[in-house]
Amino acid sequence: MLYNIMPSFIQEKVDIMKSEMVEDDIVDNWFLMQYQWPVVTILVFYLAFVLKIGPDLMRDRKAMSLKYVMLAYNLFQTLFNAYIVSFIFIPGSFSYLYTHSCVPLPRQHNPLWMRLNEAAWYYYISKIVDLLDTIFFVLRKKHSHVSFLHLYHHTAMVYMCWGYLRYFKGEQGVFQGVLNAVVHVVMYSYYFLAALGPEVRKYL
Repeated sequence: MLYNIMPSFIQEKVDIMKSEMVEDDIVDNWFLMQYQWPVVTILVFYLAFVLKIGPDLMRDRKAMSLKYVMLAYNLFQTLFNAYIVSFIFIPGSFSYLYTHSCVPLPRQHNPLWMRLNEAAWYYYISKIVDLLDTIFFVLRKKHSHVSFLHLYHHTAMVYMCWGYLRYFKGEQGVFQGVLNAVVHVVMYSYYFLAALGPEVRKYL
């Protein structure tokens, strides 16, 4: 009995997923969107560097300071994530998301839908930029920060963001992305101020 039920149950879920897939000639041809192989390649090189190449490279070297690199990186991340958050303030976006998140309006001819896809693409790119966090940990020899959870989170976020924007261009994910970007604005602002030195850090 269970043998007869399971295939139809699985097929039903597969059919639902297929019905949710949305293609768009413009979005699907954006940078790093058309094929999955560039994304997979980035993630493979990322894992290879942080797990093998980087630690081997730094084994007999002193930890790098990277003070000014970190200042620039944290400032960039703060501004970049603030820009992503700004998309929620596009006229009509909040009410559209609140009203149609689970039952979206026709998408391809909706300019607001395209702007929200832009926001999702910038968010996806920000997750690729986030991979530098781990690389900096390795170069600064903060190996205790490179945990399985850390690697899983950063790797999965990149691939899931690509899959979301490539196949499931639904509005449901925008709110979560905006909330995450808000957290990153606060987090990287703190990191930037802390990196300015003890004179500033004592006020944090």
